[in-house]
Amino acid sequence: MLGSVAEAEDIVQEAWLRWQATDHEGVREPAAFLTTVTTRLAINVARSARVRREAYVGPWLPEPVDTTADPQVGAERAEALDLAVLFLLEKLNPVERAAYVLRVAFAHPYRRLAEILETSEANSRQLVTRARRHLAAERREPVSRAEHRRLLKAFLAAAQAGDLPALEAALTEDVVSYSDGGGTRGASRIPVFGLPHVSRYLAAFAPRFWPGADVRWAEANGSPAVLVSHDGHAKALLCVDASARGIERVMWVMNPAKLARYVASLS
Repeated sequence: MLGSVAEAEDIVQEAWLRWQATDHEGVREPAAFLTTVTTRLAINVARSARVRREAYVGPWLPEPVDTTADPQVGAERAEALDLAVLFLLEKLNPVERAAYVLRVAFAHPYRRLAEILETSEANSRQLVTRARRHLAAERREPVSRAEHRRLLKAFLAAAQAGDLPALEAALTEDVVSYSDGGGTRGASRIPVFGLPHVSRYLAAFAPRFWPGADVRWAEANGSPAVLVSHDGHAKALLCVDASARGIERVMWVMNPAKLARYVASLS
């Protein structure tokens, strides 16, 4: 819902406090009560988060989550948890996003969605349909996990070598590169669009970034990722969105706060 671990933890804490202050004798379905409270709190936070992210320095990417500790989460919630999907869902209004997450990640029936979102069952269907339509318009069908890893591996080798032809072979014509640094030095403050610009940008970037780097394969949001460190300090988490055409989006999470939470979860 929020793309932020810290905000999610705050929401869970607030939901728990409200549960503690509630007369449990009057609650027929505790799970339904908690889901409703948590969702409505998340919608309110998501509305205010939009304002904060407009002032964010550079592109904003959702915070990566290590799903290796609980593979079932990555498997069952894969469609809604994917980093590219979370990024695209930011363009939806918070109620549409809530409807999509509840339906896709948790398989709630539309009747329950209507109760949680205080709307009609027909409108809850419309909310999910609009979210799916938006994703379909913005994103091509993703590849399998094995193919995703193969493409990421080929891209990583090309990026490290600054190999322009290999980069051009790995990327799609309309590829976009996003660097979320939150103002960190070295992170591009604007997205880079298109194959010629992205490939040349990465080739020029290579001599300054990759020498001396320690590269570790990892997992973020249910997909293969690459953690890049220098002198024992995490500098970037590299994630890609890939289709049968090749790599559609390159996502560099470089914000130190986001990286610190991710690395802490790994250890």
